[in-house]
Amino acid sequence: MKAKTLDKKFENGESILDDLDLSKSRRPNQEQKRVNVDFPTWMIESLDREAKHLGVTRQSIIKVWLAERLEKIASNK
Repeated sequence: MKAKTLDKKFENGESILDDLDLSKSRRPNQEQKRVNVDFPTWMIESLDREAKHLGVTRQSIIKVWLAERLEKIASNK
């Protein structure tokens, strides 16, 4: 299908999902990469308490806090 045809279907409010190969889709800069980080026991315990308080996993709270800090650093530049 040509891009113009796809654009026209989209603009007309028609579904284009059947025309896309979503098995190969990806979100740029959102790929996952595993890292290992060693934390002192007291820090793990504090993270676990806060995560439990918020109802999220330890991994989630670490990701959110790191993202917030990195966004803050980026906005100050």
